[in-house]
Amino acid sequence: VYYHGISTSHLDGLCHVFYKDKVYNGLDYREVVTDDGCTRMDTTAMKHGLVTRAVLIDMPRLKGVPYLEPGTKLYQEDIEAWEEFAGVTLGSGDALLLRTGRWVRRAATGPTREMSGWDASVMPFLAERDIALMGADSVHEAPGSVPGLSVNPIHRFAIVSRGMNLLDNLDLEDAAETAARLNRWEFMIVV
Repeated sequence: VYYHGISTSHLDGLCHVFYKDKVYNGLDYREVVTDDGCTRMDTTAMKHGLVTRAVLIDMPRLKGVPYLEPGTKLYQEDIEAWEEFAGVTLGSGDALLLRTGRWVRRAATGPTREMSGWDASVMPFLAERDIALMGADSVHEAPGSVPGLSVNPIHRFAIVSRGMNLLDNLDLEDAAETAARLNRWEFMIVV
């Protein structure tokens, strides 16, 4: 069973991504990642769960569309516009959950590997806000968000530099509908 990739919801451990041969805390990935798995910083460190406040950002709702088109990049100003729209502010320790409408689009047009998501320029802003966990109905990254870094800049910055776990490929449709009905975009998340 291969439960990773771009279609199955999953939690990325801190040993999942490295940059310039280093994982989180500057450790050499060859000392952490082995043929038998990770010697530390894998998801088993969270076996008792994660609990925090989540803020759902429903970007299609903000933009008045059913879903974002693949390749759409989202920026700090999009987060700030959502905060104003929803009357909520992201803060220290929060989980940021992004709905792009990926599953609505898939139902309408069929599966694709192309997605929308964050431009890497949002990461310093999220670091300033001290966001603890990110989740999305996509793989987080908009394509081509960092020239010269073609593979997973959000993953590399969040996991390697910030020590932030990521939840990929979430189905946020029911949560978004409930949040809209209640006009409540913040809630407790338990993973």
